[in-house]
Amino acid sequence: MKNGNNGKPLKVVGKPFRKVDARAKCTGQTRFADDITLPRMLYAKLLRSHVPHALIKSIDVSKALALPGVVAVITGKDLPIAYGILPVSQDEHALCIDKVRFIGDPVAAIAAIDEDTAFAAMDLIAVEYQRLKTISTIEEGLHIEEPRIHEYGDSGNVHKKVSLEFGDMDEGFAAADHIREDFFFYEGNTHLPIEQHAALAHYDADEKLTLWSSTQTPHYVHRALAKVLELAPTHVRIIATPNGGGFGGKSDPFNHEVAVAKLAMITGRPVKITLTREEVFYCHRGRHPVLMSIKTGVKKDGAITAMHFRSFLDGGAYGSYGVASTFYTGALQTVTYTVPRYKFEGARLFTNKPPCGPKRGHGTPQPRFALEVQIDKIADDLGLDPAKMRRNNLAAAHSVTANYLRLGTIGLGECIDKIVAASDWQNKFKKLPYGKGIGIACSSYLCGAGLPIYWNSMPHSGVQLRLDRQGGVCVMCGSTDIGQGSDSVLAYIVAEVLGIDPFDIRVITADTDLTPVDLGSYSSRVTLMTGNAALQAAERARELLTVAVAEKLQAPIENISFAERRVFDVENPEVGVTFAEAVVLAESKFGTIGTVGSYSPPRSPGKFKGAGVGPSPAYSYSAAIAEVDVDADTGITTVERIWIGHDIGRSINPALVMGQVEGGVYMGLGEVLMEEMVYRGNRNVVHKFPSMLEYKSPTTMEMCEVKTFLIEDPDPNGPFGAKEVGQGPLLPVMPAVVNAIYDAVGVRVDEVPATPEKVLAALRAKAQGKEGRYGPQGVPATNWPEPLKVLPPAEGGDGREMPREAVHLRD
Repeated sequence: MKNGNNGKPLKVVGKPFRKVDARAKCTGQTRFADDITLPRMLYAKLLRSHVPHALIKSIDVSKALALPGVVAVITGKDLPIAYGILPVSQDEHALCIDKVRFIGDPVAAIAAIDEDTAFAAMDLIAVEYQRLKTISTIEEGLHIEEPRIHEYGDSGNVHKKVSLEFGDMDEGFAAADHIREDFFFYEGNTHLPIEQHAALAHYDADEKLTLWSSTQTPHYVHRALAKVLELAPTHVRIIATPNGGGFGGKSDPFNHEVAVAKLAMITGRPVKITLTREEVFYCHRGRHPVLMSIKTGVKKDGAITAMHFRSFLDGGAYGSYGVASTFYTGALQTVTYTVPRYKFEGARLFTNKPPCGPKRGHGTPQPRFALEVQIDKIADDLGLDPAKMRRNNLAAAHSVTANYLRLGTIGLGECIDKIVAASDWQNKFKKLPYGKGIGIACSSYLCGAGLPIYWNSMPHSGVQLRLDRQGGVCVMCGSTDIGQGSDSVLAYIVAEVLGIDPFDIRVITADTDLTPVDLGSYSSRVTLMTGNAALQAAERARELLTVAVAEKLQAPIENISFAERRVFDVENPEVGVTFAEAVVLAESKFGTIGTVGSYSPPRSPGKFKGAGVGPSPAYSYSAAIAEVDVDADTGITTVERIWIGHDIGRSINPALVMGQVEGGVYMGLGEVLMEEMVYRGNRNVVHKFPSMLEYKSPTTMEMCEVKTFLIEDPDPNGPFGAKEVGQGPLLPVMPAVVNAIYDAVGVRVDEVPATPEKVLAALRAKAQGKEGRYGPQGVPATNWPEPLKVLPPAEGGDGREMPREAVHLRD
């Protein structure tokens, strides 16, 4: 296991230190993007389309330009170069040029002396539209060929179709004692960060651009701006300000970032934009609505013999991370329970809605909901305890799955044991009074994606460490703290290695002029990936100090230890120097002390097309039990308490870990009970609830009691054995609650959110002698591409696609 301290007792890691930026945030000293002002600053606003799908016939900005206080107005023709987060989906323009694709698509940008003037100018811009047919549903996106929302994609309005098959499915289902096929729907929902998107651009006299932005991915914003504005990348600087919440919603390059940069270049003045809450709803990039079918064959003990999973994603109007999202809906089914044969078919459709992208869990909560609810149904069919059935069929640690994901440590079994005991599961499941119920679900998640968005062989994370003569340590890295505490985690890791206090360390992050490249704060990657880079840089610094101090003390190098701001001889602890003195000794011997560290994940064993989505250096695991009260007269579900166990590998800071776990539970309650992105009308597709007043999200009044168990099973791929916690604990909450509803009142709600109306509809159906279920009855018929077939490792596969002649011989 990597530990950075040669197996000696840990002094910082595992201790509940406060965050290094806690006081600054509590006292209001932290400066978010909208807090920054510069002299002569202008304010920008975007004029957004009020129609969902139309050709732009003309835009007249003359009246807006004539308004006193308006300094500049730009339209799509001023920014003709397309961009996008993925190289395969470069389909966005900062301002629409010839077509709008959803209500909220921007068509013009205004810079004025204040926001009121910019607002007034928007009303003076005349846009003539020629409306096109609106594509508003998954079914329409799948079957309507014309008009096309985009001229690229697999066909018509199908953005991407995927078909992968691992092993002989017929053989797998033939070996089953029981087969189930079920259908599920997961409605889209949005991130709802407290801080809205904001950005400030400054173009200086040397023709260099600086953008301060509330972004999770400064490296990719840097790439997009250099491309769209046709600037040398060395003349573009992105500073990712502290984020007041991200959850994936600030992971794309956004229109407003490009627009203010262009306006700053045109006006020669700083330009700032802060989106309204309504605009944030239209920017979206949140959870995809996904329609799913899952067919699973099992033995009598619940062991899976084969699984066929299909997903249909409503992608909205642009590509965003959509190709990756599509693969992710099929990637992680195999890493929780043993699935020897697996087939996945997925389709992402373009529709005239705000574009979907990554939200906490990125493509995995939807299939996890479907799988965990179906596992419960199968246990019910077989008369098995659903907790024991899961416990008995876990994937094997340090194995390779059928779809070539290499697993590390798996602490899920202990997670299940802890919550089963704490919840008194044996005395509650199927034994509580009518209206009371208990349900269980498990999950797994990535600790960082195995490949960068733009494939290359360079590191995914880098850290530079600078030690000064007074004993100060500066950690510089490109990752962004989006509220999860990653700056603190990096400080703890470095402090542990160098034997100093975390508050002796200054952390400078996410400035493309000052810090090495980091690919961003997404996929729960910072603790493991940037943490490993910080660990390497700190160990290299410690080596330099060790040599210098050993020489001074005339002690063997292996005797030198670091603790409590001292460097000393472990055989004579009183013989030593302060940390600051150690730095002076090292600088005198070696020169200025600066070290670097970097991290690249291990290669995936899969070599087939599509194998790049799903691999991770390690996987975290979670298990949750929900106890609910369901009012059969109203359908209202109250979640009374949740027990959750999370396999963290090792807690760098248990207080922060528990905060992340409970934050995941809170978000999960919102998704399963009330949150949804819904629209009025098939023709206009107007967002129904674009405000925090109407978009229902839990308050403290809806938050339940939570009992958290942290399971430490150190993984050798993580710094000090640590794994992720930012996203994994969210995933089991939704299916656990829905499974508990079934235990409470005997009906299934196979949709998220499980609103009171849906619970009541299922109860009424059951009272009429019908199936007590609410959810989709099937999935659309479509022609899938011929599956790419790969022989699983257990059957002698090498991770490559099977030659066509071999496929036909097997068929």
